Amino acid sequence: MFEQIILGIIQGIAEWLPVSSEGWILLAKENLFHSGDSFQTGVQQALFLHLGTFLAALIYFRKDVIELCKTLIHYQKHPKEDQKLIIFLGLSTVISGSLGLLLLKVFQTFAEAMNGRGESVTILIGILLLFTAFLELRAKHSGYRHAKDITITDGIIMGIIQGFAALPGFSRSGLTVSALLLRKFDRDIALKISFLMSLPIVLGGNIFLNIGSFQWSLPAMIGLLFSFAFGLGTIHLMLTVAKKVNFGIFVLLFGIITIISALI
Repeated sequence: MFEQIILGIIQGIAEWLPVSSEGWILLAKENLFHSGDSFQTGVQQALFLHLGTFLAALIYFRKDVIELCKTLIHYQKHPKEDQKLIIFLGLSTVISGSLGLLLLKVFQTFAEAMNGRGESVTILIGILLLFTAFLELRAKHSGYRHAKDITITDGIIMGIIQGFAALPGFSRSGLTVSALLLRKFDRDIALKISFLMSLPIVLGGNIFLNIGSFQWSLPAMIGLLFSFAFGLGTIHLMLTVAKKVNFGIFVLLFGIITIISALI
């Protein structure tokens, strides 16, 4: 029970920062709680906890979500900007979902080949954190493009980028926001687009991966509740911080520490 509460709190806070909440959850399970769960079980639990922050984001971005739903229902009657965003979200979701499933299978095969050697998975997560840090440090904080400037090319690129975020250690928000900034989008718009991208992929991922095999126990539901509560309570503050602070250095240091800890 205590483990689920802590993991829910980690997810609720880390989701809004470019630090890989999934990576943090798997590292906590392996190194703090020594759960001994398989990689697949850990990913399923991390994905389930994402439902809590999914609901928090749904509430926080409710105006944008309602507008998108209206656009879907009355597509031709809405401005081109809204139509472009719908196409972008649909395209990026299909691409990232397909690529993410493939990469998860590859990572799972690697984890199973290590035959329970948690330090090997920890090292790989640390390496992926270093890649995340590199991309974040490359991104600039300002841009000139807005939602009306979004293109099909952006949808394809961002779908691929978000697909790689299925791997623990790659921060979904860190990768997508950094990529949008490198595509010259304004930072505020990049943050909003990034989290709108997360909604369909988190919901779809849970339907596809968890609905038939996940253990819907009381501890799991308590973890979900803490993920939602802390997610809703921290989203505004954390997004404000994320707009002003480049977390690249922090992720870089955390990646290095993660690798060193596995080698000691």
